[in-house]
Amino acid sequence: MKFGLKKQFTLGLVLSLFVLMLAACGAGGNGGNAAATDTSQAAQAEELSLADLEAKAKEEGSVVSVGMPDTWANWKDTWADLKTKYSLDHTDTDMSSADEIAKFEAEKDKPTADIGDVGIAFGPVAVDKGVAQPFKTSYWDEIPDWAKDKDGHWIVGYQGSIAFFTNTDLVKQPPQSWEDLKNGDYKIIVGDVTKAAQAQMAVLAAAIAYGGDETNIEPGIAYFEDLAKKGRLSSAEASLANIEKGEVQVTLFWDFNALNYRDQLGGAEKFNVAIPKEGSVVSGYATIINKYAPHPHAAKLAREYILSDAGQINLAKGYARPIRESVQLPEEVASKLLPAEAYANVKPVGDYKAWEETTKKLPQLWQERVLVHMN
Repeated sequence: MKFGLKKQFTLGLVLSLFVLMLAACGAGGNGGNAAATDTSQAAQAEELSLADLEAKAKEEGSVVSVGMPDTWANWKDTWADLKTKYSLDHTDTDMSSADEIAKFEAEKDKPTADIGDVGIAFGPVAVDKGVAQPFKTSYWDEIPDWAKDKDGHWIVGYQGSIAFFTNTDLVKQPPQSWEDLKNGDYKIIVGDVTKAAQAQMAVLAAAIAYGGDETNIEPGIAYFEDLAKKGRLSSAEASLANIEKGEVQVTLFWDFNALNYRDQLGGAEKFNVAIPKEGSVVSGYATIINKYAPHPHAAKLAREYILSDAGQINLAKGYARPIRESVQLPEEVASKLLPAEAYANVKPVGDYKAWEETTKKLPQLWQERVLVHMN
């Protein structure tokens, strides 16, 4: 079975010659980047069978991720499987989508990270900045067109919808709708809208509920501007530790994060998870493989495994809905997810190019319209 980077033989020769030219010019200013460029370009020009990819990944021995921590969408089981099956050690540094891309770009001369997981709007950003390398995996044809870059620079692995996560010890009537949220008297955490995809999607979800969309974010900005003026928005971090200490009342999370935290910290008796009745957004997170990855084959094998049946079930165990619809979830896994009717008014992003443009403007809008009213 052949998969991955489907380059023509002539292009492979051109890339090889290009790499040799760069190496020859290394002393003239390329410095430490010569080795990184050689590794990434050579990896991109390869045609590998699954067995060959596994062998090369094992030789590399480890995979370094960013933004893929154990507690997010059950990544821990996938990293454990990669260790058991392929002897790959793993480390992760958690960070926002924007920070992942910035890290890839800043460290291109001395790369440390191999693979990241970013909100779908940041996939094209990684491509534009030239920090991602393409790899399509053997499951390419099962991935919807909206969920992948045409060349495989980014591929969505799982879907999520924005939900309300409420500590019922602190809020006796947990909000079930955007109107409920607006009319409450408790503090709300949205997250860092200037950087994080989850927080940006929360603004879009509010916009959708009030007639907006990815091209018209104004209803969402106005909604949170009103909450900020009333002193309802908290700048506290919605960390697991803070939630456990009872410092978080209501947070806007991806449903998979909310359900995970609920079950970790006391179950439905203590935490309520609700998809807002008026509407929310469904989107996805995509893997990007660092163009300068120090372990490129391990990174590709990680993406391959993430999209396998086992990898998709691992994500569902973390409450994330798999991107491959053909995957049959075990009943005990499916039962952990919210019922289908909860998503009756959930809408996907219809125009991701438009959303990409909106996210470029969103940080400044948030600063000028919302943060200015927060202490």
